[in-house]
Amino acid sequence: MSRDALIIGINTYTYERLNNLAAPGRDAEAVAKLLEDYGDFKVTRLPAVKDKQNNTVRVGQKTKVTLTQLKEAIVRLFKPNGKPPDTALLYFSGHGLREDLGISQGFLASSDANPDIGNWGLSLQWLRRLLQESEVRQQIIILDCCYAGEVLNIAEGDPGDRGKGRDRCFIAASRAFEVAFEEVGSNHSVLTAALIKGLEPQQDRWVTNYTLVDLLNQEQNDFPQRPTFSNSGEPINLTRRSTAVTNIPAQSGKGICPYKGLAYFDCTEEDARYFYGRTALTDELLEKVRVGNFLAVLGASGSGKSSVIRAGLLYKLQLGRRLSGSESWQIKIFQPGEHPLNSLALTFLDSELSDIERATQLAQAEELIKKGSEGLRQIISVANTRKLVLVVDQFEEAFTLCQDTSERQ
Repeated sequence: MSRDALIIGINTYTYERLNNLAAPGRDAEAVAKLLEDYGDFKVTRLPAVKDKQNNTVRVGQKTKVTLTQLKEAIVRLFKPNGKPPDTALLYFSGHGLREDLGISQGFLASSDANPDIGNWGLSLQWLRRLLQESEVRQQIIILDCCYAGEVLNIAEGDPGDRGKGRDRCFIAASRAFEVAFEEVGSNHSVLTAALIKGLEPQQDRWVTNYTLVDLLNQEQNDFPQRPTFSNSGEPINLTRRSTAVTNIPAQSGKGICPYKGLAYFDCTEEDARYFYGRTALTDELLEKVRVGNFLAVLGASGSGKSSVIRAGLLYKLQLGRRLSGSESWQIKIFQPGEHPLNSLALTFLDSELSDIERATQLAQAEELIKKGSEGLRQIISVANTRKLVLVVDQFEEAFTLCQDTSERQ
């Protein structure tokens, strides 16, 4: 399996409003060495300089990188003239820029970036399109930007699950100033310091994009701005420390029958272990949740709609490995039954209240829900969560079991 990595660290800039940096070059070289030594990656550095003392190539600390060089190197990684690699990893550390002329869009600044003459650097929207069109099956993109502004929407470069069903990992963060490097007591940026820690090879066990995101979630309190990430497809192997192979007998799973019959697989670890065959559909559902607020899953009775929603979509959201922050989202599931509005109100009751308190809360919730969407908005607003996922399972019950026409509507 061919594995290529392009590691970019730009310290030097000619535009007077972009300060020269110190950390990107160090960050890039540290990541490059980890991937070379423990990831089986063929690493290309940009800018690259020859270390005459050690007869090695390293990331140049003062060498400039033009927009043309930056673009051509990224194209060679993801759309080469010959056969593309099986796995391609792009790491960028340097300045980010944002243009707000009519349409707001973000850029990765090259050394010759000069907004005064219309050269903003590498467009994140261009990068997203390149990734969508790329034939590389496994894609990893890590962007660590220093941005002297409000918020750089670096997620513009994330194609999500779009583009030929690839395994893809997108990790990005922007920081307001380089002082953030000092917050971890090291020479590295906050994000790259966490990446280096997460990529530290494990004995005979691969570090994947999913285990890396697990660590970023644990380290999130150290970030001035929470990093953005999304994962789609199967796990992508990143690093490991190899030793002699030991044959370990596979577990037979004796005594466990994973077949559910007509029952659904639920959003629990036990059920998710045995839920197979819907990876592509789960990825598609996650992408739709990422970009929108409404999702309808349609299919014949018994085709597995409830299972793919629960053991696929909801379980992945609970893990927080696919969409950044989804592990803290509140998830409510209900079935309409004969009285859909009552079932919806019950979903929002606090299970820790006494029976009398729950009855009072239920009456209040039912009154609000009768007001329609505005009442539901009020109930959700007191849920004290960044995002709430409301799942209506067996939606057809609102028509097959509910006899009240006004309640259906």
